[in-house]
Amino acid sequence: MAISSLTKMTIPLASDVSASNQGLLMPKLKYRFRVSFNNFGVSTPRTELTKQVMSFSRPEVQFDDITIDIYNSKLRLAGKHEWQDIQVELRDDAGGNVAKLVGEQLQKQLDFAEMSSAAAGIDYKFTLTCEILDGGNGETEPTVLETWELYGCYLTTVNYEDLDYSDSAPVTLTLTVRYDNALQTPIGDGVGATLGSVTRNIAGSIN
Repeated sequence: MAISSLTKMTIPLASDVSASNQGLLMPKLKYRFRVSFNNFGVSTPRTELTKQVMSFSRPEVQFDDITIDIYNSKLRLAGKHEWQDIQVELRDDAGGNVAKLVGEQLQKQLDFAEMSSAAAGIDYKFTLTCEILDGGNGETEPTVLETWELYGCYLTTVNYEDLDYSDSAPVTLTLTVRYDNALQTPIGDGVGATLGSVTRNIAGSIN
């Protein structure tokens, strides 16, 4: 097959919209990512968690619905937003590093022995960062294609999963994380730069 024919393996577009020889864009791949935990638990380093991550669910946001009734019609507006919980699945290592850090984080939220809770959210909340990578490794540093920063995180559920004599899979541990805010950073802009900056207009008509 001629190499030039590969540029035709995409969706045909109108000539005034895109070049006729534009090929398909390279997708981000699900298995190229890393997750970092900051202020999680007490012990350091926390990189043991990063190395044991099996899966991560990217953030999901939902907006409340505002309905304005007028004459013969209804208008719909976006209300307050709410970030949905995410899940992080970890391998539970034989050295107990993952279980120890998770246990420390739970104790920060609530001392189960003394039944004593943290005085304020700042005492136990952590930051979670997920980066999608381009596949680089070793001497070739990976390029970060996308970054998600989750702020004000805490654990709502820790599932230590089951054990099974008939299953050869590793023991896993699943964290359900609730958070206050999430920022998505585009490629090349560095941590803290938000995606999709827009100009806000002062009050006008509802369109």
